Amino acid sequence: MTNRSARPARQALAVLAATLSAAVSLPAQGAVDPTTGRQLHDKTCVACHVQRYGGDGSKIYLRADRMIHSRAALDRRVATCSAMTNAGWLPDDEANVAEYLATRYYKVGAPAGKK
Repeated sequence: MTNRSARPARQALAVLAATLSAAVSLPAQGAVDPTTGRQLHDKTCVACHVQRYGGDGSKIYLRADRMIHSRAALDRRVATCSAMTNAGWLPDDEANVAEYLATRYYKVGAPAGKK
């Protein structure tokens, strides 16, 4: 199998791993920190979002047909993107990024068990 033909399989496995990880992961150990989340987001996510959506990349969050309408969906999406980009984030990192995005763009509530 060539490297190019293996890419879709690797991406599918990354999505599956992220989905399973989100479904069975333990809650974040510390308090969520949107400031740390913003730093991780800016370092890891923005370049891809700019490439895909132009401008400063925020259109992914502001578009009319956005995919995220709940905190659970946001948490799953952050875990999926983390896995697909090989960000190397721990569950606390994902929780921090999700908190930043929840407060900055989505205005969705706290994660389950963190009210």
